[in-house]
This record gives sequence, structure tokens and C-alpha cells, in this order.
Amino acid sequence: MTRFTWSVTDAASGWRDLVLPGLVLASTLVAVPFLTAAVVGAAVVPVAVLVVLHMWALHWTAGPALAGAATVTLVAAGTAAMLGEPPHYVVGVALVAGGGAAVAWATGRSRRRRRAARSALVAYRAGTPVVPRFAALTERDRLAAELHDVAAHRLTGIVVFAGAALRLADQERTEEALRHAIDTGRQAVLELDRLAGLGERAEVAALTDIDALAAEHGADYLRTVDEAPASSTEAAYRVVREALTNAARYAHGAAVRVRVARAGKGDGTEGAGRSDSGPGLTVTVTDDGGTVAEPGLGTGHGLAGLRAVVGAAGGTLSAGPGGSGWTVRAQLPSAASPAVRRWSRWRGPTALDWALAVLAIALSLGASLLSADVPDSFRGFLPAVPTVLLSGLHALPLGWRSRAPGRGLAAVLLALVLWLACDLAGWTQPPVSDIFLVYWWVELTLTYSVGAYLPGRRSRLAPLAVAAVGGLALAGGSGITGNRAAAWAVLTGMLAFPAFAVWSLGRFAARRRDRLRAAAAQRRELLDRDADAAVRDQRRRIAAQLRRTAHRHARAVVTAAEAGHLETVRTEARAGLTALRELLTELRGRDAVDTPPPTVAGIAALATRYGTAVRYTGPRRPAPAVVEVSAYRIAAALMAAGVTLTVHSLDGGVELSGPAPADPGVRRRLRAMADATGGTLSTTGRGVVRVWLPEVFPSRSG
Repeated sequence: MTRFTWSVTDAASGWRDLVLPGLVLASTLVAVPFLTAAVVGAAVVPVAVLVVLHMWALHWTAGPALAGAATVTLVAAGTAAMLGEPPHYVVGVALVAGGGAAVAWATGRSRRRRRAARSALVAYRAGTPVVPRFAALTERDRLAAELHDVAAHRLTGIVVFAGAALRLADQERTEEALRHAIDTGRQAVLELDRLAGLGERAEVAALTDIDALAAEHGADYLRTVDEAPASSTEAAYRVVREALTNAARYAHGAAVRVRVARAGKGDGTEGAGRSDSGPGLTVTVTDDGGTVAEPGLGTGHGLAGLRAVVGAAGGTLSAGPGGSGWTVRAQLPSAASPAVRRWSRWRGPTALDWALAVLAIALSLGASLLSADVPDSFRGFLPAVPTVLLSGLHALPLGWRSRAPGRGLAAVLLALVLWLACDLAGWTQPPVSDIFLVYWWVELTLTYSVGAYLPGRRSRLAPLAVAAVGGLALAGGSGITGNRAAAWAVLTGMLAFPAFAVWSLGRFAARRRDRLRAAAAQRRELLDRDADAAVRDQRRRIAAQLRRTAHRHARAVVTAAEAGHLETVRTEARAGLTALRELLTELRGRDAVDTPPPTVAGIAALATRYGTAVRYTGPRRPAPAVVEVSAYRIAAALMAAGVTLTVHSLDGGVELSGPAPADPGVRRRLRAMADATGGTLSTTGRGVVRVWLPEVFPSRSG
């Protein structure tokens, strides 16, 4: 994946996907009044307009596409008014045009999402073969970082203490150095055992661990912070540990000061390290300068690795000369709660459901208004109220078609029963039997959805209920004479056949969807197994090298210290450091994956190429392919040297945030990618862009 740059190909794509549909829509809007006036009642005009609207929704984001649909509705109503049609007819035209425009918009949106999902699935499957290798290299980098931060820190301390005692030739200092070598050497052996065994992760450090670390090194220490997020405390601990270790290596005997405070509290970092919720955390370690304790103790990867750790926590690191010594300062975020973007239903997959509801209302009310005279049901306010309310109650439950089809169907059937009661009271026109014959597609649509989205046992009664209530509505019509109970039974039996057929189609779609999901889950499980096997193999190879080198030297340090041979202690500790340095160089020098997999996890590997830091928050778990690939592509567009991106995983999706790109073309691409998944893009007043990608489509309930 490469950064988004403007090219001739992009220009051609932009013309095809954006400019051309816009010109066609504008031309259509201009031509509609003239065509309608010239060919009144011709079907070609509305069909052409709906096709253009569909293409507009396919190529544009939700907002402009919806504005186009609203404009078409207004132009259609305005055209009818210009032709001198009566007000009720103009309203009918507006309703029917609005319903058709809503369906054209929603089907275009649905096709846009499906096209994005297919593209993401192709990219995801193309990147699948490198996932195991990528997982192994990620584990390699993690183990390398822990080896440097933990074992190298222990062995460096042993070398420094032993060297100082040998130079002073003081018995008390020698005994102290031997005790330190025994204790620290045993800790180093345990930590190497942990890394060489199952490779378990170390526990996350807390602020109290920083207290103990500073006390162990005898630093001048002050902490004025009582709490901080785990990611910041872990990064702060590693900053302090690395800075104290370097001070022991290169500024032996110098006074070292460690400060952990809120940013802006008199530490010269006002405004720095801030998050959206308040000031951040500042860690400062300074020394006055001193002599090099022992030459050749460094591994050469300390500060670079530390910058990656701080950047992953969402902070920044600076290190350099300060006064007569050296200063290391890290600015870390406080516990910020990311602004979670709620999933917008009118952008997401339920847009088609609500479009169908709009269409049902438009047809039930608008079609009756498309007459020369005002219908009886609209002659006055009181006659119109029950018609409008019952039409809405009968149509609006289509908006629950994919989220709660059972409740939606129950509401529609209740509307039919109420309509029948109003018929018997003489309150409504036309009769419910006519309404049911014309708009039975509403009941059938919800019957299909019940079969498609609800478990079979819970949905089997749905077609029977539709047939029974539909038969009741038809049996109550004026055209039925004789025994209405017998007519109801016959009509119910007749309606049951198409109702059960539609329900069966829904059940077939549900079983097919379940098979596809099961196959996808099986492929994911096999991929996870391959990745786990690659990770275990990587651990075994690194563990074998550790046992042959650093682990053997660490055990020799403990043995020599227990025997009282301080010179041997120093020699073995230095040999262990040399072995670690060679192992770290070898691990970090191996070939990396040429192209990371287009997943949320792959963002971190991609960031290293651009000098970008990535901060992950929230529970890490697999997401649908369209979300994984979209997050990867959006992160690639946001990446630049020196910036920090935040990837926040939530139960409902993934949010990415980072500095807003200056290029308007990049911002348009980001908005288009988010929109294609039903997500949103927003920019804060601080120049931070937030992209919300919904992970799952609406849950289905009764």
C-alpha cells in the first residue's frame, strides 16, 4: 500500500466517478421540466431520472447524494406546479417522486457498499499469505525489545557495579557488588527463562514501579502524579529505566534527577503532551555529566526503540545535551476518552430499509392524491388524520426490516387490524381491503426479513399470521357477500401459499448467509493457526539462541558471584551484553515483510516506513475484512513523518485519528473511504481528523 498521490490516473478516475455523474445529474435536473411538459405521463422521464440518481448515489458520498435526491423531488413538484396542477396533485407528485428518489438513493448506496466490500475482500485475500510471516516478525520485534529493555538493563548494572568495585579495590564495595550480582543475575536469568520459554509478556508497569526503579538507582526523584493510563505508565517506566541505565553507562557517578509530573505544571511543557481531555504526563530524566563506566556497554538500539515505545503510547520523546549533562524528556497523553462516532443509520446498510418505508408512505398517500379531484379521505382535517396515521403505521415498520423484523411485522399487522376497525366505524377511505391488495408487498417484505434474520423456530408463525390478518382485511371488504367467516378461511388459505413461499426464500437466504459466515470463520481460524505456528517457531529459534548465549552467561554471572569471583562476574556480564547486542543486531537486521497485510495490525509495520508512530487502544480483535482494509488504507493516507496516529478498537467498530492532511484531495479520499463502509469523517478545532468505521451491521432481534 502506498500513499495517495495525485496522478493522471486519479484525474481520470475522479472525472469518471465524480465530475461525470455530477454533470449528468445537473443536465437531468435542467431537462426534467421541459421533458415533463413535452411528454406528460411518459415513463421514460422518471425512469431516466431514477437511473441518474442511482448512479449519483453510487459515486458520491451520502450527503451530496441525498441532496441530489431531495433536489429531484423539489424539481418534480415544482414542474407539476408550473404546469398548473392543483395543490393536492403537486403534493402527490412530491410524495411519489420522493419515494422513488429515496429508493434510487438507497440502492445506489447499497451498491456502493457492496463494491467497497468486494474491493476490500480482494485486497484482504491477496494479503493473507503474508499474515503468518508478519505475525512471526511482530513477535520477533517484541522479544527483541524486551531483551534490550530487561536483560540488557540487568547485565549493564552488574558490569557497572562490578567495575566500580574493582577499581576502588574496597572489600565492602566488593561484597556489595557480589550481592548485587547475585540478586540481579538471578533476576536476569528468570527474565531470560521467561522469554526463552513461552515468551509471556511482562506485566504492565505502574507508577509505583517507577518509584522502586528510581530508588534502586539512588536518583533524586519526585512524582506529583497519582494516576495515569496504563499505556502511559508503561512508557514512562521504560523511559526512566533506559535513561537511568544510560546514565550508569555514560555518566557514572553523576547526580541523576527524575521528575514525573503533569504537563504544564511549571516544567516548561505548557500545552505539550495534551490530549483532548486535559494535560498529559511529562517524564524528565537529567544528569550532570560524568565518566564512562565501561566502554562498549550499549546495544545501539536504546533511543530508537524508546521513541517507538513513546510514540506507540501517543507521546513524543526528546533526548540530548542539557547543561553539563544529558536530558531525556517524554511527553505522554493523559487518560483521554476518544470521541466515538456513533454509526449513522442513514449512511449504513439500513438506509434501504428506511427508503422502503418512505416509498410505502409515498405510494399509499401520494398515489391517492394523483387525481383530478381531492380524494374523499383528504376532504378536511379530521378525515385525513386517521388515513395519514394508519398509512404511517403501516409503512414505517419497514425501517426495522433488518434490525427487528419480527416487531416490524407485528406493527404492520396491528396497523391492518386498526384500519379494519376504522373501516367498520366509517372513519377511513379507501377501505382496508383495497389498501391490502395494493400494498401487500409491505407484509411480504417483512415476512421475507423474518425468515432471513430470525431463527427458524421463532419465525415459522410469521407467514401464517400474515395470511390470517390479510384474509381478515379482505373478508371485511364491501365485495364480500355471504358468510364472511368462510370467506376469511378461504382467503387465509390462498394467502398462505405466497406468504410461506416468501418466508422460505428468506430462510434459504439465511442458511446461505450462515454457510458463508461459517466458511469465512473457518478460513480465519486456519489463518490464525498458521500465524500461531509461525509465532511459536520464531520463539523457539530465538529461545535456542538465548540459551546458547546470553542465558548461559547470566547463569555464569550468578555462579561466579556466589563463588566470590568479581572479575569473572564482570567478564561474564560483558560477554552476555555482547551476545545480546549481536542477537539484537541479527534480529533487527533480518528481512521484513515487503508489504504488510492490509489489516489493523499491519498499520504499525506500515508506519515504520513513514516515520509515523501508531498508538493502539481498546481490545484488539479481528474485524470484518472491509473494516480491516479500510482502516489500513485510511491510515496510509494519514501517515507522515513525525506524526502520531491513534487506532481505537471498540465493540462497534474502529476509530482512527491523526493530524488532518493539508491536501484537499486526500481529505476527499478519506471521506469517500469512510462513507463507503457507512462510517463518518470529522475534523476537530485542533486540526485532528477522526474517521469512524462501523465494524458490524445492525444486530437482528425480534
